[in-house]
Order: sequence, then structure tokens, then C-alpha cells
Amino acid sequence: MSAAEQVRQYILENFLFSTDTSLLGLDESFLERGLIDSTGMLEVILFLEENFGVKVGDNEMVPENLDSVNRIAAFIERKKA
Repeated sequence: MSAAEQVRQYILENFLFSTDTSLLGLDESFLERGLIDSTGMLEVILFLEENFGVKVGDNEMVPENLDSVNRIAAFIERKKA
């Protein structure tokens, strides 16, 4: 399973309480949808650190890195490179 698929599955199950992938587009903004608040984002970061072995620094906690499934997947790829 790709990083994007894993992240999408996590967001669907933990924030939309569903497994229906049609509910969340890969480029859909979490902020614009009001899907994830600041506490939720900390949960997402913990998920990333535990499941992908990446460390998310304070300066990296920005929408450019974490505001959609594809942005998170690209962030993971950059961190692992």
C-alpha cells in the first residue's frame, strides 16, 4: 500500500469514520473542509512518525506539507529521500 493510500485510509477511518474513498479526494484540503483541527493534526503527525519513521519538526507543521493526502505523501517522500 502506498503512503498516500495509508494516509487516506487513516484520515477516512479516524476523521470521517468511513472506509469510502470517494469521501476524500487526494488533493482535497483538510483545512478548507474543516476536517482536521489542531488537535487532530497532532494525531496525524503522530501517525506519520509512528508508521513512516519520519520526524515532523515544528517548522514543518505547515499546510504546504500536511493539508492533503498528496501533500503528506510528498512530504513523506522528501523526508525519506
